[in-house]
Amino acid sequence: MCGILGEFSIRGRLLDKERFLDLLHLSTNRGPDGSGHFCNGTSIQFGFNRLAILDLSDKGMQPMHSPSGRYTIVLNGEIYNHLQIRSVLVSGSRIESNNDAITVCYALDEWGIQRTIEKLDGMFAIGIFDNLESRLSLIRDFAGIKPLHYGLNDQYVVFASQYDQVCKHPVFHSQSIQPGVLKLYLEQHYVPDPFGIFHNTHQVRPGEIVDIDKTGALTKRNYWQFPANPRFEISSVQGALASIDEQLGRSVNEEMLSDVPVGAFLSGGIDSPLVCYYAQKDSVVPINAFTIGSDSEMHDESEDAAVYAALAGVKHVVSRMDSGEAAYYLDAAMGSLKEPFGDFSILPTYLVSKLAREKVTVALSGDGGDELFWGYERFASIAKNAGVMSFPKIMRYLIYGIERKVVKSGKINSGVLLSSLSSGHRSLHSRFRTAKLNGIFPDLASVRTPDEYNVYTYGNSTDPVKLLMEIRKSEFYGMMQKTLRKVDAASMENSLEVRVPFLKKSFIETALSIDPLVSYKADEKKYLLKRTLTRHLPGSPVNNVKRGFTVPLGDWMRQKLKGPFADVLLDKNMHATFGINSTKLVDLFDQHQSGQDNKWPLFTLYSLFRWKSKMSE
Repeated sequence: MCGILGEFSIRGRLLDKERFLDLLHLSTNRGPDGSGHFCNGTSIQFGFNRLAILDLSDKGMQPMHSPSGRYTIVLNGEIYNHLQIRSVLVSGSRIESNNDAITVCYALDEWGIQRTIEKLDGMFAIGIFDNLESRLSLIRDFAGIKPLHYGLNDQYVVFASQYDQVCKHPVFHSQSIQPGVLKLYLEQHYVPDPFGIFHNTHQVRPGEIVDIDKTGALTKRNYWQFPANPRFEISSVQGALASIDEQLGRSVNEEMLSDVPVGAFLSGGIDSPLVCYYAQKDSVVPINAFTIGSDSEMHDESEDAAVYAALAGVKHVVSRMDSGEAAYYLDAAMGSLKEPFGDFSILPTYLVSKLAREKVTVALSGDGGDELFWGYERFASIAKNAGVMSFPKIMRYLIYGIERKVVKSGKINSGVLLSSLSSGHRSLHSRFRTAKLNGIFPDLASVRTPDEYNVYTYGNSTDPVKLLMEIRKSEFYGMMQKTLRKVDAASMENSLEVRVPFLKKSFIETALSIDPLVSYKADEKKYLLKRTLTRHLPGSPVNNVKRGFTVPLGDWMRQKLKGPFADVLLDKNMHATFGINSTKLVDLFDQHQSGQDNKWPLFTLYSLFRWKSKMSE
């Protein structure tokens, strides 16, 4: 895992080396084990901060060149199947190092970019310069585990692991904020791909290759997409359980490949205990498993995690957060965010990453299990409205009124009042309601979010399988991307590599081969994963309440976090910067102090203000 940075001059002039290295230094925490630099003197300049995981020698240092010299690359991430790729390369036997980036260089010479990328199974963000064609290619892994930001105008391209490295580059430093993207951030609590909040800044999408040639012409192509209608080759519970057991065990085993210590995150849920079970199964000594608890019974998962730790035989390492602990780590956690990010679970994620880094350099995570195996209540919440969405709106209002006041069966919900199932789905991810948003940001009231944001766009299908697949695809490219962004930011700030076995390509494809009618149960989330877990760890507390990885921020904002939040949120200079109605924002803050729950919009604004202040330094 590393930090990468690159420039491609189309008509402009490359930065001098000293200024370029100053930008590279911003991602030192991503790679504290060494830095590399390459410049061809005219058109490209690549930089690399290394977190050494495989082959700790200098043979693993980047930027790297392919043996022929045609390609120059920087790669952030891990390629889990790189040894298998070597075995089919004609030149594979000549590779001396066990570093994965070297394998990619050899593959590029033999296969070219498209075929090489299609072969990779891992998590990665890659910049490749074709010295023969004078073309830059930016590539992001199929699940979006590793971020890749870039700035582009008619003279210049800058790409980086961190957004601040792009928008602090002198070519893009003075860009203004895009109102539509700002509104999207406020609605979704992060900046989704392919957008950047500043003009002329972007993100590479998961599974995408972005090519920029020497004239500045840009083309995009997908090498992998989450399929809306895959082939369901597994149609029985027993077949599904056997496949999950085999393929998830293999995924965890392959992701434990490392020349440095490996541990795991452990919550009180289902996904991370499964990962811990398979990891411990393949280890001759107890692995370290890390848990963050809190002082809130509603949010604390540490007791269930302790049960899982004992059953799996892992060494359990626990830390607890309260409002005082949160206040102490607030600046550090927020400092891990190089772009606006409005999910306050960044606090426990930062702390568990810091805790893990004291003992290991690599940690396994259970992220992705909820999206692949129906782990959220909203799957059922959306699906239950499918039967009435084709009715006229007035009839849906009538049906909903009767259901709410008379029948009270819970068979439909307020989503039937919206224009479509997908718009209801999108609204479930917004905790900053439109009326409040427009009141605080009057200049945004008439602004549309970008039309290109189509994550939650699908038809009102009454086919249960088709609808479930559309919902799952939206979660994969929506909520999951926010979660992955958070984990990347918090872990990399602590120089910790986090690997995600559920999102290994081979396991994603296994999950997609299971008939949803076998896997999905409206009244039991993650049915197959629970069956798998209880088979291996009898006595697992699988019927516990799903809390999510979060903290009681609302209460803490009335305690020791009240002062720090007030200092930022009530800053009139920041209000002027964003055209904010100060009276409305002060009311929102005061209402929260009086007991109303406004933690989501307040944290979303707090993160935005802190980021903007940092960018102005």
